Amino acid sequence: MTDKQHQWLINRLDYLRGLKSPSEQQRLLLLLGDKATRTPQESKTLTLLINAERSAIKAQEARTKVTNLIQAEKRAASKEKRKARDHALYQSAGLLIMAGLVDSQSGKPTDNAAALLGALSSLNDLPRDNPKWQEWKIKGEALLEQKQVTD
Repeated sequence: MTDKQHQWLINRLDYLRGLKSPSEQQRLLLLLGDKATRTPQESKTLTLLINAERSAIKAQEARTKVTNLIQAEKRAASKEKRKARDHALYQSAGLLIMAGLVDSQSGKPTDNAAALLGALSSLNDLPRDNPKWQEWKIKGEALLEQKQVTD
């Protein structure tokens, strides 16, 4: 065993001693690693256990990397959804500004906030098949078209 391998084994044994419930393989690694003199079979078993422990460490590192990658992708997707939602909210606020219901500089309603909320709530209560909705749609399309021309 090289000095580097021996140092790895010493460090790993110290780590394993600190575990509350090491696996059966890890307990055997501790037993054989602490043994001063080993038979050829024990040396072979120790070598196999060291390889298995190193493989387990690499597997855990790979699982950690995959988990981190998945979490990063979820955060990115969540960020994109949040950005899209925020953009839609800004557009809705823009509609209120275009209608003259909200001041573009301060972002505050131009009238009483309670009155504006009540009016919007009443508007929402109006059935969608009411002819007023068609009139409002035509007027709104004209305002949007006018805004596009000025931009």
